[in-house]
Amino acid sequence: MKQLILGVLLLFTLEAVMAQEKTTNLLPFETFEKKLLAAGPDPQILDARSEEEFIQNHVKGALNVSDEKQFKSIVSKLRKEAPVFIYSIGNGRSAKLAAVLRALHFKEVYEFPGGLSKWIAQGKPVESTVGDGLSLAGFNEQITSEKLVLVDVGSRYCGGCKKLKPIVEKLAEENKDKLKLVNIEAYDNKQLTKALAVDALPTLILYKGKEVVWKKHGLSSEEEILTELNKHKI
Repeated sequence: MKQLILGVLLLFTLEAVMAQEKTTNLLPFETFEKKLLAAGPDPQILDARSEEEFIQNHVKGALNVSDEKQFKSIVSKLRKEAPVFIYSIGNGRSAKLAAVLRALHFKEVYEFPGGLSKWIAQGKPVESTVGDGLSLAGFNEQITSEKLVLVDVGSRYCGGCKKLKPIVEKLAEENKDKLKLVNIEAYDNKQLTKALAVDALPTLILYKGKEVVWKKHGLSSEEEILTELNKHKI
């Protein structure tokens, strides 16, 4: 048990970029949702993100597990025979926490497929302290331009988003006469994130004349983005 607790300490001190590692054995979203509904009115839901993230947006009924003290207190009260549902931004931190619970012999441990990003994109409810953010009408005003418009939808808590940000900012600066950059903080703009069908972070969307000409989930290299910009005659 002591080794497992040490493992949990490591779990929550890894660099944010490590939270982007691939996860296997995720249920299809529809199957997961059925499992969650079948768990009854008070399912065991764990939020593997930081306390700050949790306060801003979280799934109703979720318990925040962001450090060793919380982990020991919360896990000691969970029912091992009942399913446990875990989420983070995507499936990085949730995968690590799920592995620890399985090692502790929890019978059914399920990750939210696509994490909180996909949950919001699917229009599922969250409890929030930050409001809905920018409206679709307001967004359409921002992308109205004679230039190409590159929209970067991300989060300040997302490791991959932090890696992508300097790349798009560099390209925007180098091509400012032909390219406009619009940054969208996903969890401050939940309704817009849903309207844009952004179910993974980061997501880049390229507009030409208010029409989407390219959309990419996940990390993109400078070369890949520049290829798309050139393709559409930047």
